[in-house]
Amino acid sequence: MRTKIGLLPQAPAKSLAVQVVLLPASGAAPRGVLSDAEQKRLQHLRSRGQHLALWPRGLDLLVVASAKKDAEDKLEHWRLLGFQTWQAMSAQGLETADVSTTLHADLALAFLEGLVLASYRFGGYRKPAKPAASELKQVRLHAPGLTATMLSHLSFELEAVWRCRDLVNEPAATLTSVALGKAFEAMGKEAGFSVEVMGKKKIQALQMGGLLGVNRGSSIPPTFSVMEYKPAKPLNRAPLVLVGKGVVYDTGGLNIKVGNGMETMKCDMAGGAVVASVLYALAKQKAPYHVVGLVPATDNRIQADAYAAGDVLRMHNGTTVEIINTDAEGRLILADALSYASRWKPGLVVDLATLTGAAAVAIGKFGCVGMGTHAKALEHLTQAGETTHERVAPFPFWEEYDELIKGDVADLRNLGGAFAGAITAGKFLSHFVSAPWVHLDIAGPAFVDAPWNYRGKGATGYGVRLLLNFIHHHFTTLS
Repeated sequence: MRTKIGLLPQAPAKSLAVQVVLLPASGAAPRGVLSDAEQKRLQHLRSRGQHLALWPRGLDLLVVASAKKDAEDKLEHWRLLGFQTWQAMSAQGLETADVSTTLHADLALAFLEGLVLASYRFGGYRKPAKPAASELKQVRLHAPGLTATMLSHLSFELEAVWRCRDLVNEPAATLTSVALGKAFEAMGKEAGFSVEVMGKKKIQALQMGGLLGVNRGSSIPPTFSVMEYKPAKPLNRAPLVLVGKGVVYDTGGLNIKVGNGMETMKCDMAGGAVVASVLYALAKQKAPYHVVGLVPATDNRIQADAYAAGDVLRMHNGTTVEIINTDAEGRLILADALSYASRWKPGLVVDLATLTGAAAVAIGKFGCVGMGTHAKALEHLTQAGETTHERVAPFPFWEEYDELIKGDVADLRNLGGAFAGAITAGKFLSHFVSAPWVHLDIAGPAFVDAPWNYRGKGATGYGVRLLLNFIHHHFTTLS
């Protein structure tokens, strides 16, 4: 992330082109900030229900953002005002800003989140026909109770979201399963967490039949990345294990996707990108938690030896799986990783995956689907989702759904019937987890095909802020 974030002395610097003032829902700005005429204009805008005022001051820009009295989600209101502020700054080619407020630091930090995340642009491969768009180079913030440590932690969190977006936006031709492992190694070296990337021989030795089966149609070998961040005195005695799906490209295999179903399938490793990015942020923040990240990676393509419907695979834990559809491949590679996670005797396992279209159909891009065996953890993840606006919609996990994935010639089948597809996928995964566990299906919000406020277009980084909030504010409260 190129943006520098720092503390602002109470008096804004005159050298910066943008001054941003954050105000409560009613009341005047502090003396000397606005002229009498500007105060009157502000009161008029508020009376019309407007919460953002943009006034040029010569070549400079004054931004006045106001709280919304009846905002259902106050933090998200401020993130969206940050997004709108960046739109105005970018339109005028402005790259630096001073933000001052008498509001609580949490609200000011939410504004900063929206401002910085909105400024993300994927480097991409397009040759620009005109000078590149403005970048947000520096933001300084002043708010009551705000500390340099708080800003530093937020900066690392936002950097992690940017890293996640970069990974997911990268084309599969350059971000292969092998390249993904190398990217994780580079992140670990920079941030300070260990990374072991296992190749095909080690994966064969571990008898990971799901990962090896899906990889049979690929000319590029699979990888299995094991990442670990363990501070000297972690607060959690049993580690938290995060597992992320790493399908770097998904054709659907022999059950090939039709129409434009493959257009965005480079994003099918978003869960793996989230896991690595969370460890990156935790290590940079020197957080006091022991966290392990596991990412099985391959593409799902078609060649002569590709696995086929009707095949039976033997998984890492010995379970046999009858293949009903080769486009239900993510659960196969996750199953091996979830089984492998047991060697840490984790206190909690959380997996993230762009797993099913059924989850996206059910709730769209506005949240992810959650289910699992640890009700309290799911409840806390839901609370973290409300805080970050990366929301979790808990789905039922009733016993009856197990009947839909019982195999005819093997222990399990990798696909249920026509109904409850997101739930039966979760039920499949549950057979490979021995620890308390939550499954998050991020298929809806991980990648979007049109601009979506501060989340942008393409990869959103959905899940990074959710998990970081959960770890920092909820994880150690779980019994």
